[in-house]
Amino acid sequence: MKEVIAIIRMNKMNETKRALSAAGISSLTARKVVGRGKGKVDYLLLEGAKSGYEEAINQLGPGPKLIPKRMLNIIVTDNLVEKVVKTIIKVNQTGSPGDGKIFVEPLIDAIRVRTGESGDLAIVEDAVPAANEV
Repeated sequence: MKEVIAIIRMNKMNETKRALSAAGISSLTARKVVGRGKGKVDYLLLEGAKSGYEEAINQLGPGPKLIPKRMLNIIVTDNLVEKVVKTIIKVNQTGSPGDGKIFVEPLIDAIRVRTGESGDLAIVEDAVPAANEV
């Protein structure tokens, strides 16, 4: 099992969810985060400030700023890691600074709370819902 952690642009979230779902990956956790990479300037932020967007203007000033992003945590079996990574790159790669980062980490175990299943069984999609879930 692996955990794929992806940090992507906020405006790519819905497109990324759709692409992952189409690739057969429907389970993920997402949260709003702020951060910055190697670059000191978010060029989209500068364009927004030039266009008069107040929220972009407020973020400009002395020193590097933290940029709003989305962080996705996706737990998959080993055989799905490459598919997840390629899907995320395909959707999020614009060629501009700030496209994001992807990290892949090994997982020791996972346990499904409802059934007590562990390992790969805990993270595979249920084929049929249990009788009490219908």
